[in-house]
Amino acid sequence: MYKKVGFIGSGNMAGAIIGGLVKSGFLSCENIFISDKNNDKTKKLKDDLRVDIAESNLDIIEKCDVVILSVKPNIYETVLNEIKQSPNIKSKLIVTIAAGITIDYVKGFFDSDIKVIRTMPNTPALVGEGMTGITYKSPVTQKDVEFVKEMFSSFGLVEVMDEKQIDAVSSLCGSSPAYVSMFIEAMADAGVLLGLPREASYKMAAQSVKGTAEMIIKTGKHPAQIKDMVSSPGGTTIEGVRVLEDKAMRSAVIEAVIAAAEKAKDMGKK
Repeated sequence: MYKKVGFIGSGNMAGAIIGGLVKSGFLSCENIFISDKNNDKTKKLKDDLRVDIAESNLDIIEKCDVVILSVKPNIYETVLNEIKQSPNIKSKLIVTIAAGITIDYVKGFFDSDIKVIRTMPNTPALVGEGMTGITYKSPVTQKDVEFVKEMFSSFGLVEVMDEKQIDAVSSLCGSSPAYVSMFIEAMADAGVLLGLPREASYKMAAQSVKGTAEMIIKTGKHPAQIKDMVSSPGGTTIEGVRVLEDKAMRSAVIEAVIAAAEKAKDMGKK
């Protein structure tokens, strides 16, 4: 049904998605187009992934069946005011990936009802381990949704949900690579303090987080069960857990996710 996908904006998230699509084989590079005022970014993506550079944002609309708006939230107004001038916009499927940008906000720029699917992916898409939340409204069809699900599933997991839940996805999944990276960095710093080489410490910390995540996903075990599996009575792990609880680690993480969700809601109040 859809053959050509265009990206308006070629930042980190666009690069991660494009990389995931190409590496998974879901789309061939000649069916992916990018447009960005930053020529250095588009050139790098073209050099790295051999995608095509469109002449302009309006050229993306003309060339592509699916248009992914991969610019920052504060740029959406400018881009939407530009692409609404295209007489062919009604036949396109618009996909958003920005925090706080609602479906109704996007539709408000157009005279007629257009197809908009709102998504919230994250950067692990680049290595085929992304997590994406998807939501939509009429006139989007089930075939439209299935295509977008298949596209994002080519580089990770996908959940379809109500739009009111997307801000939570933004803070939990979209922002979590930063939180998890901070945790890995802290663990690695502790390893260095205890005498491990820096690079080895980073690798061991990252692999431990990756392995634990895979255990939870593949076994279906509750995270508490995984914790209990390695927390022997009077042992080293439970001593570390005691310190983390004393320092309110879980509370700090919960508050960080809530704060990010509230920020996403504020960004959507336009």
